Amino acid sequence: MNLRDLRYLIAVADHLHFGNAAEACHVSQPTLSGQIRKLEEMLGTTLFERTNKSVQMTPAAEQIVPLARAAVAQADAIVRLAQGWRDPLAGSLRLGVIPTLGPYLMPRILNPLRQRCPALDLVLWEDVTDQLLSRLRRHELDVALIATVPDGDDIDTFLLFEEPFLMVLPEQHALAQETAISDGQLAKADVLVLADGHCLRDQTLSVCHQQSDPRADFRATSLEMLLNMVAAGYGCTLAPALAVAGRAPVPGTIVRPLAPGLAGRTVRLAFRNTFPRRQLVEVMASVVSGLKLP
Repeated sequence: MNLRDLRYLIAVADHLHFGNAAEACHVSQPTLSGQIRKLEEMLGTTLFERTNKSVQMTPAAEQIVPLARAAVAQADAIVRLAQGWRDPLAGSLRLGVIPTLGPYLMPRILNPLRQRCPALDLVLWEDVTDQLLSRLRRHELDVALIATVPDGDDIDTFLLFEEPFLMVLPEQHALAQETAISDGQLAKADVLVLADGHCLRDQTLSVCHQQSDPRADFRATSLEMLLNMVAAGYGCTLAPALAVAGRAPVPGTIVRPLAPGLAGRTVRLAFRNTFPRRQLVEVMASVVSGLKLP
């Protein structure tokens, strides 16, 4: 038994048609059928019931196919891992990103990164900062795009860019006529914030000089939800520039800058300082740092 036979087995199980399975495996149908027969002979059991009209898995195959999938997946993982050691710019890279950054930054990154690293297989995971850092430390992620300084000396970061905050207001808000929002005006505004766990929540409360959520009965888990609540007249909010600059505002809202230097965040690329593919991290950092951002 070899991996090729297991791939043929999985293909027939997926398609329940020898011709389609052979096409998916890029071999002739007689070749695939012959290998399946040899596999059945070696295992001493029938894997598929064949008729002129259908192919069905036997109870033995129902139990064997999941094991075959796991074996093939592990073998493929070994190949990807070895490729990553041979070429640090190839293979799989597990990238975490915070929700208030991912939808707005990742579309700008993917094509430039693919051009620099055509053999890279990027695996994305979106989560709040604490969870991303925990996954980094558990070796479940390789790098993470975050907007805070991580605790501890086991995580290194590359500073990528500074991102200002902008104020999003209902069109009829009292501050809508202002050309820029001052610190005093911001402190008195009815600002909506994200739910616990989001770093943007803590940053917004800090900028507004508040210790707790002024709207404790409101719990938004996404920035897009906040923007739509602003449009509905529930208050105003602070949004990172990438999320609102350079795109049409949510209907019913307007965007105003804050006073220069008043509020923003620093986006970083975080990674374990023991991560062996530092060259790849440096390339990714250079790609992001080289983008033209709002």
